[in-house]
Amino acid sequence: MQAKKQWFENWFDTKYYHILYQHRNDDEAHFFMNNLVDYLKIPENSEILDLACGKGRHSVFLNQKALDITGLDLSAQSIAHAKQFENKSLHFDVHDMREVYPKKFDYVFNLFTSFGYFEDDAENLKTIQAMKAMLKQRGVLVIDFLNATKVINNLVLSEKKELNGIYFSINREVENGFIVKNIQFEDEGEFYHFQERVKALNLSDFKVFFEKAGLRLKETFGNFALEAYNKESSDRLIMILETA
Repeated sequence: MQAKKQWFENWFDTKYYHILYQHRNDDEAHFFMNNLVDYLKIPENSEILDLACGKGRHSVFLNQKALDITGLDLSAQSIAHAKQFENKSLHFDVHDMREVYPKKFDYVFNLFTSFGYFEDDAENLKTIQAMKAMLKQRGVLVIDFLNATKVINNLVLSEKKELNGIYFSINREVENGFIVKNIQFEDEGEFYHFQERVKALNLSDFKVFFEKAGLRLKETFGNFALEAYNKESSDRLIMILETA
């Protein structure tokens, strides 16, 4: 019997996911990437893995900086879209982030809260271990995650959005250690209900994963300007790691 698909396998592979999040700020993403490349002093032609790359917006921008980029994502629809941008130093492939890709990189980037989707912490640890295994010697891992404390303290419980003629009803809650978003809407006479579930991991949770995986936390930042992380007030939890 075929196993039931997990929420991210269904939701991320629909057109509705991209409709709902069509207003993501590319200027903000480019600002973050510029700051990250400058901070890390990444040399030209470095090989970078954009893990859980979506449609490739970070990958395409990084590639314009004379960097060799591989973008991986579980969503076949997203990768099919991203492949139109491929060139000799920009490649995309469908891949499960829990598994080791058969190539090693100077840098592995996991951006925009593309982690914490799994119900079992063993799978989260397996993902961290896979990230490490895909790093070259003295490679660097960057994980950009939400700041769970601030998100929970400022949770918008309910909102409605109209996009492309579709009325999305969004409800949020914290359930069994997960930040849960229920998304409901109707399109062409059919009713849809999708759910996003992200584990409310904090820095101490990540440190447990890093210790078990043999990674050393080098620096933490709290926003895309790479300012200091504060558990209560920061928008993001951005972690820079190297092999221990």
